[in-house]
Formats: sequence, structure tokens, C-alpha cells
Amino acid sequence: MSRLPLRTHDDAPDAAKPALAAAEKANGFLPNLLRVLANAPVALETYLTVGQINARSSLRLAEREVVQITAAATHGCGFCVAGHTAVAFKKAGLDEPKVEALRALRPTGDPRFDAVQAFTSAVIATRGRVSDADLEAFKDAGFDDQAALEVVLGVSLATLCNFANNLGQPPLNPQLEAYRWDGLTAEAAE
Repeated sequence: MSRLPLRTHDDAPDAAKPALAAAEKANGFLPNLLRVLANAPVALETYLTVGQINARSSLRLAEREVVQITAAATHGCGFCVAGHTAVAFKKAGLDEPKVEALRALRPTGDPRFDAVQAFTSAVIATRGRVSDADLEAFKDAGFDDQAALEVVLGVSLATLCNFANNLGQPPLNPQLEAYRWDGLTAEAAE
């Protein structure tokens, strides 16, 4: 059961209603994350706006999903891990072994994805104060300063939705149930 109300078109604040309608049309269902964020229309607007901006970054969709899954798993947000797992499979073309590695915060075996994952983890762990070695390793994988800042952008987007979900505790939508993530196992956390 959600700790915060799951707003609908009927009871959402007026400022949130157009965004909820557009999201439902785009997704074919209304993600419970957005229903939670609708309690604060400015939070919903921020999430949607930053998401649109993040989609314009130089990182490929698959690399952006590496950021999102890494951040969600690090922050313990099962809803976001499930949602981004769906995107990783359906839109970004990632295969199951890579996605399962990301969900477990383990290397994928793909040098670029592993560089994005490691850099994302470093950004989160150090609150952006990554070491020179972490930044150089990221750049050695073919990324530049722009991409480094775009990882920070992705982490900021993830932080908003991960923390909102962790606060609100909405149930997983049935459409995402196949991608459920119940946290890191003891084996994966080692």
C-alpha cells in the first residue's frame, strides 16, 4: 500500500492533470510513480522536464539506462529498477545478462557500459567528488567532459524519482510486474 496518495485524473491537483493524461497516453497506463509525484505538481513537472532534457544528452539510450538502473539499485528503488529494466529490454535493446548484471551492480562485460556504471556509482558514492582516477577511467572508455556531466544529470533525475518512490512506496504497476526487483541479494552485494 502506498504511503502517499496515488492520484488519478479525478483527484489530482489541476496543475498535474494534463501531465497525467499525457503520460497515460504515452505509456498505455499511468505509472504509479507519476501518480505519487502528482501530489506535488512542481515535482511531477520537474521529473518530466528533466527526463525530456536527459533524453537529449549525448549518452545513447542504453547508456542512459545504465545510469538509471545503477542509481535505482544503489538507492534501493525497486519501482525504478523495474521500470528501467523494461525500458532497457524493450527500447534500449539490452540483453538479459547485461541487465541482470546492472540490477546486481556488477560489471556487464561491455567496456562502455561498465565505465558508465562505475562512473555513476562513483558520482553517487562521492556526491560528485569523484577521484581523478575515476574521471580518467571514464574518459579512457571513450567519454568526454560533456558525458561526465550528463551522468550527473542522469543521477539527478534518478535521485528525484528513486527518492519519491522510496518516500511514497507505491505498488508496482501490473505492467511492470515481470521486471520486479526486490533488492540486492547478499551474494550480489558482496
